[in-house]
Amino acid sequence: MNEVLLRSLTPSVLGILVRRGAAFAAAEDAVQDALVEAVRAWPADPPRDPKGWLVTVAWRRFLDATRADAARRRREDRVEEEPAPGPAPAADDTLQLYFLCAHPSLTPSSAVALTLRAVGGLTTRQIAEAYLVPEATMAQRISRAKRTVSGVRFDQPGDVATVLRVLYLVFNEGYSGDVDLAAEAIRLTRQLAASIDHPEVAGLLALMLLHHARRTARTAPDGSLVPLAEQDRGRWDTRAIAEGVEILQAALARDRLGEFQAQAAIAALHADAPTAEETDWVQIVEWYDELARLTDSPVVRLNRAVAVGEADGPRAGLAALAALDASLPRYTAVAAYLHECDGDLATAARLYAEAALKAPNLAERDHLTRQAARLNARGSR
Repeated sequence: MNEVLLRSLTPSVLGILVRRGAAFAAAEDAVQDALVEAVRAWPADPPRDPKGWLVTVAWRRFLDATRADAARRRREDRVEEEPAPGPAPAADDTLQLYFLCAHPSLTPSSAVALTLRAVGGLTTRQIAEAYLVPEATMAQRISRAKRTVSGVRFDQPGDVATVLRVLYLVFNEGYSGDVDLAAEAIRLTRQLAASIDHPEVAGLLALMLLHHARRTARTAPDGSLVPLAEQDRGRWDTRAIAEGVEILQAALARDRLGEFQAQAAIAALHADAPTAEETDWVQIVEWYDELARLTDSPVVRLNRAVAVGEADGPRAGLAALAALDASLPRYTAVAAYLHECDGDLATAARLYAEAALKAPNLAERDHLTRQAARLNARGSR
C-alpha cells in the first residue's frame, strides 16, 4: 500500500467532490471512508486509475451518507425537541429496522455497528469512537456485516439485547456528540417499552430520561462543559426525573437486575441529591459494584474509582484506579481529579494537561485545558 500516493491524491479527490456539490465536511468524511476502503482493497487488487477509483468510491459514500442523513432528519422532524412523557404514539417502521439489522446471522457487535451506520445515520468515525477502535477496523466490521446479510432473508429479527445496545449508543451519541439523536432514541425506546414487557427495556428508558433531564445544565452559555457537581440543579427537568425514577422502581421490583437498571439507579441517586455535597456516594459505589459484576467493564471500574474517591477519600480512589489499565479513555482525567482532591495540585495540573491532549472532542479538551490552567495559576501565587 503506497501511503504517500494516497496522501498526495487526497486534496485533489476532496476538491472534485466539493466541485460536484458536496459540503466540505461531508466531502472530508466521504474521502476518509474511501481511503479506509483503499487500505483494505488495494493490496489485493490495485486499481489502474487510483485517483478515479478514489473519486468513485468517495462519491458513492457521500451519496449514501446524504441519503442516510436525509432519512434521519425526516424521522427527527416527526418528534419534538424534548421527548414528552406518557404513552408512545403510533409506531413507525424505524424500530422494526433496528430489529432487522440485528439479524441472527451477525455477531452482536457487528449488528450494532451496521444498525448505527444504516439506520442511526452515524458516520464510521463516530461509531469507531463509541467502540474505542480505529476507524479502519470499524469500516471493515461494517463491510463484513453488509456482506453477511446481503444474501439472507430478513424474516428473523434480532434479539432485544442487541437492539437495546444500539439504542443506548445512539442516545449517547446524541447526548454528547455532534449529531442530535437523543430524542429519537428515547422515542424508539418508549415504543419498545410499550410493546415488550422487559425490565431491561424499562431500565434503559429510565436511564435515558434521567440523563436527558440534566441536558440543559451540562453546558454554559459559551458552550463549555459544566461538571455534574457544578451544574445548576434548578435547570434539571424534574418531570423527566420523576418519570425515570417511577419507571426504574417498577423495573427493580421485578428482581431481574440488568446493567441498564443498575446504571439508571446510579443516575437516580445523582438526580435525588439536592446538592452535590448531599450525594449518597456510598450507595453509588454499591451500585457500581453490581454493575461491574454484570458487565466486567473496565470503563465501569474507572467510574467506580471516582465514586470510591468521593465515598472513602481520594487516596482510596487512587488505589482503585491503580488497579486499572492506564490506557483506558479518560483514565488520565480521573487521575488528575483524584490528585486534585488529594491536594497534589502540581501533579493534577500536569495530568489535566495530558488528558486534554487525549480528549475525544473539543468541548472536553477545552474543559481539561482550563482545569490545568486554573491549577497552574493557583500554584504560581
